[in-house]
Amino acid sequence: MEHAPPPAEELALLDRELAELDARRAQLLTRRAWLLAALRPPTAAASPGWNPSAWGAPPAGRPGAPAQPWGYVPPKPSAPRGAQNVLLTLGGLLLAVAAIAFTLVSWGSMGIGGRSAVLAAATLGALAAPAVLLRRKLGATAEALGALALVLTLLDAYAVHAVADPDVGGLAFTAVASAVLAAVWAVYGLALRPLRLPLPAAVVLAQWPLLLWAWAAGAPVLVIGWALLATAVLDGVIVLRGTGLGVRVTAGVGGAVTGFFALLVGLGESVTASGPLGASAPGVLLLAAAGAALAGAWRASEGFARLGGVVAGLTVVAAVGGVPASAAPEGWRVLPYLLCGIALASAVRSRLPRNATHGVLVASGVVAAGSLLWALPPVAAVLLGPVTRLSEVWAGAPGGFRAAVGSTLPWPELAAAPPVLALVAGALGAAHRWWPAVARTAAPLFAPRTAAPDAPDAVGTAGAPGASAAPGAGPYGAWGWGVPGGARPAPVRRLSGASVRGAAGAVTLVLAWGALLLAGAVLDAPYPVAVAGETVLVAGLLVPAVTGFAGDGSGRGASAAVPVTALVAAVCGAVSLGLLSLASEAVSYAVFGALTVLFAGAAVRVRAQVPRAVFAVTAGVGGIVLTGFAGRSLGLAPHEGAPLLLLVPAVSVLLGARLRQHPVALPVELTGAAGALVAVGLAVADAPFLALVLALSGVLAAGAAVRPERRPVAGYLAAALFVLATWVRLAASDVSFPEAYALPVSVPALVVGFLRRRRDPEASSWTAYGPGLGATLLPSLAVAWTDPEWHRPLLLGVAALVITLLGARYRLQALLVLGGAVLALDGLHELAPYVVQVAGALPRWVPPALAGLLLLVVGATYEQRLRDARRLKGTLGRMR
Repeated sequence: MEHAPPPAEELALLDRELAELDARRAQLLTRRAWLLAALRPPTAAASPGWNPSAWGAPPAGRPGAPAQPWGYVPPKPSAPRGAQNVLLTLGGLLLAVAAIAFTLVSWGSMGIGGRSAVLAAATLGALAAPAVLLRRKLGATAEALGALALVLTLLDAYAVHAVADPDVGGLAFTAVASAVLAAVWAVYGLALRPLRLPLPAAVVLAQWPLLLWAWAAGAPVLVIGWALLATAVLDGVIVLRGTGLGVRVTAGVGGAVTGFFALLVGLGESVTASGPLGASAPGVLLLAAAGAALAGAWRASEGFARLGGVVAGLTVVAAVGGVPASAAPEGWRVLPYLLCGIALASAVRSRLPRNATHGVLVASGVVAAGSLLWALPPVAAVLLGPVTRLSEVWAGAPGGFRAAVGSTLPWPELAAAPPVLALVAGALGAAHRWWPAVARTAAPLFAPRTAAPDAPDAVGTAGAPGASAAPGAGPYGAWGWGVPGGARPAPVRRLSGASVRGAAGAVTLVLAWGALLLAGAVLDAPYPVAVAGETVLVAGLLVPAVTGFAGDGSGRGASAAVPVTALVAAVCGAVSLGLLSLASEAVSYAVFGALTVLFAGAAVRVRAQVPRAVFAVTAGVGGIVLTGFAGRSLGLAPHEGAPLLLLVPAVSVLLGARLRQHPVALPVELTGAAGALVAVGLAVADAPFLALVLALSGVLAAGAAVRPERRPVAGYLAAALFVLATWVRLAASDVSFPEAYALPVSVPALVVGFLRRRRDPEASSWTAYGPGLGATLLPSLAVAWTDPEWHRPLLLGVAALVITLLGARYRLQALLVLGGAVLALDGLHELAPYVVQVAGALPRWVPPALAGLLLLVVGATYEQRLRDARRLKGTLGRMR
């Protein structure tokens, strides 16, 4: 069957193929330009074009030199100019210092005529000398004298102000002087174009006249902002129309600085305005700045056009949103800015340049993200706030939601947080719901550009929404043709439309949940209403989680973003709701009962394995908490209520037997094991109850061991729990001779193990003899370590020695390991007093020395020890 893609996807495929063709053509044009540049002669004497006779011939004057491909003969290296530049720089610097010293120190010792003549002669000479030097092709010297002339003109301005017109204010005179000097140096730089310094110096001087004039006139802050903006616009014009990299870079840096401060002035005045009328004037300044940024984006290159779009978008939001925000209450000022930011998304239908539109959309996203950063902290406070009240479990229902979460946030100032979350969620939800229409609308914006024949570097690589990069696609074509060295470029991975749509839906779900959750805290809903509302929210989150995974049960792909997010949010919401309900006993039972039922029902309905396991585990945890509540309600101490917690592990064992090989069976049983571990922890304070809990847990483990797939783990666990329960029970009864209780159990167990080994020689020695030996040896060893007499350690050591020898003789792993371990520990117990006595008699440096010597020996024979350990492991592994 042939698959016909929808029109939007087919359009994206066509755009991607065209982009690959354009990229291939651009790469070939770039290669052609490089070849033409390589074939150009280095001097006028060389003949143009490709010289076939020079193929493989060494350059003249270099016998034996390697052949140069394509007939290219490299030019001879010119003499280094480092020493010349250093000399010129030092000379110009010394002359500048001398001029400054003359102006500041010796100025008063001459008459007005002499002063004027010296300064004018020096300045005119410094200005005229570069022209003569340039005609003689002494460019470096001309640059040095040009720098000296710049310093002299600045000194001229200072001298004029200090002597000729000292009554004029410094700021006003500096503004006029900087304007005059900027004009002079601009004309001078245009007249002597080979000089690199005059035009950038004129640009630097042009940054000050308007700002200093406004400052000197005592103008308001907004006027200073307009002066900065006008200077930035002038810099932008120079960047777009100026010639020379130095001029454009200098103007670009100046425009960025002055424009930033102009925007800062406008934003500060807009935010601090007392009303809409006061915010209108800075709004006009900001709108003018936005217009200037967009005007620059029409002619700027790709990156700067996008930056201009971002600046214009953010500035429009600040200008338009600042007017209603100035009249809004304290907690609602963020809302007008967000509405303006969302409205910026309509720029996708405008006639702005594509790169500028990209920047405007980025600005819209930045505004939305900033609003979310403001609104999300109170959501976190609502979710995590109940943790602070864990010490007040069942202390009584609080009066309202805010008291229940225990947060001290200024809630009246956060009144706009729920609407902010709801607005962003609504915008993303609309994009998720009507995604095909959104993709068709934005497809021309994100379509690849077509490179002009003479602009091979202007190839667009962005694909349309929904398009993914083909394997191997890149700027050099689909197969990497023409890549230097024959290497294949790495493929460019792009997000597919389904991924973007799924992300939008997932974020919509989280924001809508946060908005509803935060609304209860902002409104300070009564405690029962808040708990009921959060329960409904958890149930609502379970709906997309169950329906999203109930289709094919796979839960894979971009379409799983919404159900996965709903699953995570439902679990987080259930944890927060459970903590919130601990303030009241009745509410705790109701909430955890409802959560257990909801998650158990979700586990039954969903088909995917991982979500079903998560739902089942969450339901099991809820059941464990309910059984713990039952003990507290009955007035039982924690150790007395510990056996009640084993109800959930018992149910998990029954469910495991029912599910058998189902993938969910293991998580359910592990949840029950966690409940049993909690019960053991609660019963540690009382030895009889601990023994009871251990014995009951052993019964449950034995029940799980009936199933063959659980027998290897559950069987050993059951034996260990029974033995441990016996030890604890004996210790709780102050039994000093545990052998009297252990031997009657050990002997029949060993007989049963011996009979089983006769019937099944392949049976493991641990299964046959491990429980019987452990039931006697281990309790006796524990008592022997605290027994001051010598009889029990001696008898225990002899028994352990006999068992070890029997294990070695009949190659039984359980006897050898258990007997050897008990024998070693018993011997260590007997030697411990003497070791302590000897260690106390030795000098303190001897133990570290012996330890170091041991480490050296082990390190030197490491390989041999490793082989011995492997041999011992293999020998033990071959035993039964």
